[in-house]
Amino acid sequence: MLLGALLDAGLELDTLRSGLSRLAADGYQLDAQPGARGAVQGIQLSVNLDEEGRRRRDWSEFLTLIEKCDLSNAVKSRATGVFKALMDGEAKAHRTGDAHHRPHELATVDTLVDVVGVIYGLEQLGVDRIHCSAFPAGKGTVKTQHGVLPVPALATIEIFATANAPLRTMGPDFPDGETVTPTGAALLTQIASFEPTVMNIERVGYGLGGRDTPGHPNVIALWLGSANESGVAQDTGTGLVLLETNIDDMSGELFGYVQERLFESGARDVWMTPIQMKKNRPGVLLSALVDKSAANEATQLILRETSTLGVRVRDVERVLADREELAIATTLGDVRVKVKRLSGVVLDVSPEYEACKDIARREGLPLQDVMRQVREEARKELG
Repeated sequence: MLLGALLDAGLELDTLRSGLSRLAADGYQLDAQPGARGAVQGIQLSVNLDEEGRRRRDWSEFLTLIEKCDLSNAVKSRATGVFKALMDGEAKAHRTGDAHHRPHELATVDTLVDVVGVIYGLEQLGVDRIHCSAFPAGKGTVKTQHGVLPVPALATIEIFATANAPLRTMGPDFPDGETVTPTGAALLTQIASFEPTVMNIERVGYGLGGRDTPGHPNVIALWLGSANESGVAQDTGTGLVLLETNIDDMSGELFGYVQERLFESGARDVWMTPIQMKKNRPGVLLSALVDKSAANEATQLILRETSTLGVRVRDVERVLADREELAIATTLGDVRVKVKRLSGVVLDVSPEYEACKDIARREGLPLQDVMRQVREEARKELG
């Protein structure tokens, strides 16, 4: 469906075929057909397999094909990250503890075509960042090689959990069935951000799924456009609230506990500021940034867990730089990084602390050197 949406948004089928031919993988044919699901017109792309295409491969073969192809380093790095997310999701789903076991439903060449095709197609369309809405959970069950499983499938929900991806449940009138496959989940959690954005829409493409369910168009929409002129996005979620209170009669360890509890309840940020209060007493300004929907719960928590008699509540708005998280292949290993952009230009790259700490301990290197090297290699790869 993602490939169909790319084609409907302007990617040429011959361009897609040419890019995938660099993988040196045979056994499939691409067939793109216009069609409709309900009132929505779009493209359905099928990956038709012959006997070679249906041959079951292991993870290492997929990764080797990606490593040896002459696609760009960015495409190869992202595709490798997607496959590692699939490997990890499958291992967790089947409780094997071995991310290198043989894949099951994902073992045929169409998995490789889906992953590399989507990433290559986005590159060809000049897409430098992707924003995704919350995943639809689906409902009911799905038939697999392991028998009937609940929806989302086991590997899919493990991928969601690892990425801390947003998920929305379906209403009672939604038809039964799987709405996100493990491959789709791994792709979007690896290449997309779930932060809200502001953009000017230029083109729209619709990818059609195989099912045609009356009343529920089985499509995925791809919106292509440019960031707003300022290059920043206003937070367009449910709204944010700033909670503040002045405290001068509470021990220091209790502030740490309150901060932990506020973060556990979903606060976006919590901080303490030294202040001077009446009668020259030193005090602390406790501040918490929370979603408006969680403001009452957070306020009650502060009133219960601190000595304050009142909490100030103010609506606030945020202006955001564009952000995304990526898995980058470096000479020290694969490391997730946060990328900050303004008007499409990469301003900063921040390596994930825990991953760099593990590398520093394993290689016996100073942590600051590891983080500097990862940042430099990531900046070079991202341009």
